[in-house]
Amino acid sequence: MRLPDLEAWAIFAAVAEHRSFSGAADAIGLSKATVSKGVSRLEAHLGLSLFHRTSRRLALTEAGRPLADHAARIVAEAQAAEEAARQGASAPAGRVRLAAPMAFGMRSVAPLVAEFLVAHPAVEIELHLSDARVDIVAEGFDVALRIADLPDSSLRARRLCGMAAHLVAAPAYLARQGTPTHPAQLGEHQLLSYTNITGPWRFRGRDGTELSVKAQGPLAANSGDALVPALVAGLGIARLPAFILGDTLAQGQVVEILPDWAPAPVGLHLLTPPSALRPARVERLIDFLSERLRD
Repeated sequence: MRLPDLEAWAIFAAVAEHRSFSGAADAIGLSKATVSKGVSRLEAHLGLSLFHRTSRRLALTEAGRPLADHAARIVAEAQAAEEAARQGASAPAGRVRLAAPMAFGMRSVAPLVAEFLVAHPAVEIELHLSDARVDIVAEGFDVALRIADLPDSSLRARRLCGMAAHLVAAPAYLARQGTPTHPAQLGEHQLLSYTNITGPWRFRGRDGTELSVKAQGPLAANSGDALVPALVAGLGIARLPAFILGDTLAQGQVVEILPDWAPAPVGLHLLTPPSALRPARVERLIDFLSERLRD
C-alpha cells in the first residue's frame, strides 16, 4: 500500500487557506519553490488540477474545493494528535481563528478574548467580526459564534443560551401608524428586518398560542445595528435583541409593543468544523467561551 504524501496535503491546505503560494510559504516556513513543488506533486499523484493559476489570481478548481476541506481536516487532526502528546507537559500554544457577529463580538466577545489571552499567553487569536455568515470550513475558522435558528449541517454545534428578542418601535411611528394589539396586525405595518435571522417572525402568546408573521418593510439589513437609526427615526417596527437596542429602550427612544406576545428567542451557538479532533488551544477556548457565554 502506498502511503499518502502528508507533507503535500499539508502544503496544499496552506495554499488553499492563504490563496497564495508565497503567503503559504511564509506561514509554514518553507520556500515558495518547495510549496509549489509540493502542490505539483500532489496534483500529479491525484491526476487533477487543484488550482486555477493566473498572473494575478489563484483559485481552487471545482475538484480542488472539496479536497481543500479534506486537507484542512488532515492538518487539524495531525495538530491535535501532536498537541495531545504534548498536552501534559506544556500549556496550549498557537493560533486560533474565531468568528463572531459584529455587534455581539464587539460588546461581549472581545472582552472575553482579552481575558483568555491573559490566562494563556502562548495562544494567539485571530478574531474575525462580521455579520455576514462565514463558511467556517472553507475559510479556515476553528470556532464560530452565531446567533440564529440553525439549519441542519455537518458542523458541530453547541447551543449556549437563548437570546430574547424585543419587538419595538419609536413613539413617533406608533403615534402616526397606530399601535398593533395582535401579531396578525403586523402585516399592516412597516417592519424592519434583520436578515441573518431567517424565516418569519414567530410569536408565542401567554396562553401558549403560536403564530408567524412575514416581515416586509422599507429596510432589511444583515446588521442589527444598521436598523437602529431607521427604528429611532420612526420608519417601522423591529425585532432585535437587547444588546443591539442598547440604551434606546431606557431612554424612551423606542418602546416595546405586544407585551402579551413574546417573540421567539433565537439561540447563541458555538460552531466548529466536523472533526472531533481539535488542538488543545482550540478545546481550551471552546470550554472558556461555553462557560462564560452560556448565561
